[in-house]
Amino acid sequence: MKGVIFILLLAVLAISAGGIYAQDNVGVFPTTPYDRFIIYQNLALFWIAIIGLIIIIKLKLKEIERIQKLGINREEKDIPFLD
Repeated sequence: MKGVIFILLLAVLAISAGGIYAQDNVGVFPTTPYDRFIIYQNLALFWIAIIGLIIIIKLKLKEIERIQKLGINREEKDIPFLD
């Protein structure tokens, strides 16, 4: 009985999977070359900006680490006040 149910289940899955692959393709990008160029150009600029932000954050973290090593961020208790 389990074997029959298993075979029926496989047959249903095979039929449903065949229907998935038979769907028509939907065009995501425009078909005109000029519009496609603009989309790819915007994607390239987007990724360049993301990489630039990562580099800037990395540089800022190195600068904060350097300032903490020098001890500039600590308060000193014996600083004379100007009155």
